[in-house]
Amino acid sequence: MTHRQLSPGRLVLATHNKGKLREVAALLDGHGLELVSAGELGLPEPAETETTFIGNARIKALAAAGAANLPALADDSGFSVASLEGAPGVYTADWAQLPDGTRDYAAAMAKVAALAGEHPGRLAWFSCALVLAWPDGHTEDFLGEAPGSWVWPPRGLTGFGYDPMFQPEGHAQTYGEMPADEKHAISHRARAFALFAAACLKRG
Repeated sequence: MTHRQLSPGRLVLATHNKGKLREVAALLDGHGLELVSAGELGLPEPAETETTFIGNARIKALAAAGAANLPALADDSGFSVASLEGAPGVYTADWAQLPDGTRDYAAAMAKVAALAGEHPGRLAWFSCALVLAWPDGHTEDFLGEAPGSWVWPPRGLTGFGYDPMFQPEGHAQTYGEMPADEKHAISHRARAFALFAAACLKRG
């Protein structure tokens, strides 16, 4: 399968989340791309109406590419628990949403633990969908996943979101306890980016 290559230059990251912006900037370092976020450009956040990570990432990437007239990369990621039939999944951020529009991830993690604790098993995973879109409507999509287990109480103060309650397979620390560079090397986002880089970033 032939993928469209992304030329060096300006790239919009379709997010208003500063945590994601930091992670993506680190992953793209050295590829000749000038990363600017949708938030910095004042672009509106489109409604995420799909039921899959790829579908929601595609909505965000196409909206940003069209509004900025630049290639745009969107990330849609989430935390899933097997005993909750994959929830919160695409509703990961919604579970943390407060009436005033802010997000309380400590409360969201407590909700996951309360519901999942009623079932046997601790299997959980993080997923990251990446969609690269151009102003002409062309898209490329990639999905990375990191298996592991949910833990309670949360451990660690690094990362963001549900990181302190996720222990990736083969590791003794949670995402929230890992130094950023260690997490970046093994995360669901890193796996999606490896696929994206191999397919769409120019070599050499």
